[in-house]
Amino acid sequence: MEGKKKTRPRAILVFGAPCSGKTTFCEKFSQRFKAPYYDLRALREEADFTEKQIHVVLEAIAKTGQNIVIEGGLDTEDERNSVRKLLKLSGYAPTLVWIQTDINTIKLRLKLKLRSIARAKEEYDRRIRLMEAPAEIEKPIILSGKHTFETQLSHVLAQLQNDSRRF
Repeated sequence: MEGKKKTRPRAILVFGAPCSGKTTFCEKFSQRFKAPYYDLRALREEADFTEKQIHVVLEAIAKTGQNIVIEGGLDTEDERNSVRKLLKLSGYAPTLVWIQTDINTIKLRLKLKLRSIARAKEEYDRRIRLMEAPAEIEKPIILSGKHTFETQLSHVLAQLQNDSRRF
């Protein structure tokens, strides 16, 4: 007797420049699908977690088997590969979403957020210097950080229908 094929839980990994729209997308996606949302950069910078501690947290999260949304700590290919490997070993189907926004919009958003032109420039330069564009093999879903959430969502859902293109 054949049983139903169990669906692998999804992990939506969201990556992009600072103030590109990642957090807005993550919060709305998380809310829409009642999927827990985790910001790994906040753990590292605000809670002063080490990479090892973040991996322990990720392992605990992965044990839940819930669909999840993850932002932050995904700026380099090595960081993304490390998170993706851990999630795959836990039975997840990870998908990278790359949110892109034009430089002028990013800088304006940073100025408003940080309330300082100098701090905005410093933060932009620091974060951009550390970022690596996804390798072709990562096959990210690319979204505009200026589109509405509904437009972003329809694009993500359409791409997820074609699971074979995922890394």
